[in-house]
Amino acid sequence: MATRLLKKGIGIDAFVTSTAKRAMQTATHFIRVYDRPEKELILREELYHAPANVYFDVIRALNDDYKTIAIFGHNPGITTFVNLLTPTTIDEMPTCGIFAVKADIKLWREFPATDNKFLFFDSPKAGS
Repeated sequence: MATRLLKKGIGIDAFVTSTAKRAMQTATHFIRVYDRPEKELILREELYHAPANVYFDVIRALNDDYKTIAIFGHNPGITTFVNLLTPTTIDEMPTCGIFAVKADIKLWREFPATDNKFLFFDSPKAGS
């Protein structure tokens, strides 16, 4: 999935992950594919089995130097979170699924719960 993002020309400035083993493994794979040091992973313990509002809190607290982020978390919270972002919804966020949105903001603390632009959804089962 990380390679697919690279092929789409999607740059990622920050990799934010739950401290759960599987989320960290996935985030570590992504950061390696993006040829970035693992020490740049942003670990957020509060994302472990977090409800949607915690995802918003974590994003809104990010450094404004980051322009594009990837966030790695868990169901059911991450599915609820992505379904709040745009009118486009999914039944369940699959393992290693990507739900990409664009937020028209200058500061992360302004990250909206709605009114984001849906860019694309991809998952391992979707093929390449």
